[in-house]
Amino acid sequence: MSIKKKLAMGIATGALAVSMIGGGTYAYFNDVETSTNTFAAGTLDLAVNPETIIDVNNLKPGDFMYRGFKLENNGSLDISKVLLTTDFTESVAGFADHIIVEFLINEDKSSLRGPSNVIDSMSLSELANMTEDAVKNESPKWFGWQGGEKSGLKAGDDDELHVMFRFKDNNQDQNAYQGANLELRWTFDAKQTAGQSR
Repeated sequence: MSIKKKLAMGIATGALAVSMIGGGTYAYFNDVETSTNTFAAGTLDLAVNPETIIDVNNLKPGDFMYRGFKLENNGSLDISKVLLTTDFTESVAGFADHIIVEFLINEDKSSLRGPSNVIDSMSLSELANMTEDAVKNESPKWFGWQGGEKSGLKAGDDDELHVMFRFKDNNQDQNAYQGANLELRWTFDAKQTAGQSR
């Protein structure tokens, strides 16, 4: 066989081998699966019911006002804290010193051992510098046991709160506050619970 034929035969053999290798890459079994995944965030939705807790006029020193309201968790996530902040606008300076919150009690967090007081006898002026957790169980512990619901507010649940305001009578001349008015803004700021393994 001539060298040209041998060379041609070698090239043809090489080409056949390459074509078999190339053709082989397309000959295999295959199975494809698709995984569809979702991420959906929950919601925090706190409501105060009724929205206006107190609306009174013609007050005089010594008057007191008792009201009840609910904090409702209408969202899909549990709430760990509801931070209460106090802000107000007064027409006569110092009037907020004479409006006292005798108590703010979370009835659901209270126990037989005592109430769960969020606020205990403070003026609106004092409260303006504080932040309180309205859904924390503050009822007294007894031998390590604490009654009432756990702190926080579960999704779909509500807490019943009671508050008493008083126009303090200081047994002195309070004529400066005749005709005075005050607009109280209580802001309830719901916080989520800590993240967890899901």
